[in-house]
Amino acid sequence: MDSNTESGTEQGTRLNKYLASCGMGARRACDELIQSGQVIVNGKVCQTPATRVTEEDHVKIDGRRVLPRDIAAIVLNKPRGYVCSKEDEHQRETIYNLLPPKLRHLNHVGRLDRESEGIIILTNDGDFSQELSHPKKKTEKEYLVTVNQSFDNEVLDRFLKGIYTPEGKAVAKATQRLSARRFTITLETGLKRQIRMMCRACHLQVTKLVRIRIGTFTARGLEQGRYRHLDEEDILALKTNPAKTQGRTLPSTRRKPAARKGTKKRAQTQRSSSKHSSSSKSSQGLRSTKRSPKSYKKRR
Repeated sequence: MDSNTESGTEQGTRLNKYLASCGMGARRACDELIQSGQVIVNGKVCQTPATRVTEEDHVKIDGRRVLPRDIAAIVLNKPRGYVCSKEDEHQRETIYNLLPPKLRHLNHVGRLDRESEGIIILTNDGDFSQELSHPKKKTEKEYLVTVNQSFDNEVLDRFLKGIYTPEGKAVAKATQRLSARRFTITLETGLKRQIRMMCRACHLQVTKLVRIRIGTFTARGLEQGRYRHLDEEDILALKTNPAKTQGRTLPSTRRKPAARKGTKKRAQTQRSSSKHSSSSKSSQGLRSTKRSPKSYKKRR
């Protein structure tokens, strides 16, 4: 096959990105399709994700030619009880049941577990998806959490320091207490079921978990189970973190600055003078309140 990769040119699009733009899945899923030998390019099996193709090339999967679709991006306010998957082996409802057929080719960016709620982005733009989900980008995601019982503020400090879980070390960028059982937590990178595992490590059970922000984007006013298309302003907000994330901070461990020379001596002189003055006043007060034996007896 005379691929652009083999000829050394950089024309066209990488095959895995091309398939993603055709609605065949996220890039990782497209890599698996290619490496398993299911992709035919110009009549030959291609197992190299880096192969570059154009719309003039004939790319087929299961005997059917696939072509890129128009770029689209939407936000969905996910309700509880839906899984982030196009198909579920347990026949549970998926987020794609909430979308019209014309949008079911979009891929979800990241995921929320079945019991979690809130905003989730879906798109067929592989670069945009990578920009939001890649750990190096450190895109903030904020969650509103309700737990089954009240807790000490030290729990939030532990989240900031980091908690070791079976998936690795889980660290929060920021936390903010809202009430006895509610708080917000901001993450830059997310492990699988990270917030639930962090709470479990502190003997807390999450009863409600809602993603409320990605970058500076909040999708306020979007009802549960509904979606809307994203505009350029929304996409910019998704890519941009707040200038300063609000939340609980750890106690400062910095030492107090050393006193300047002469300051310490002046302070000692002032304390000595104050002590002398206090002693003088105290002795005067004692002399003025001394009573005669006669008056003392009367009081008794």
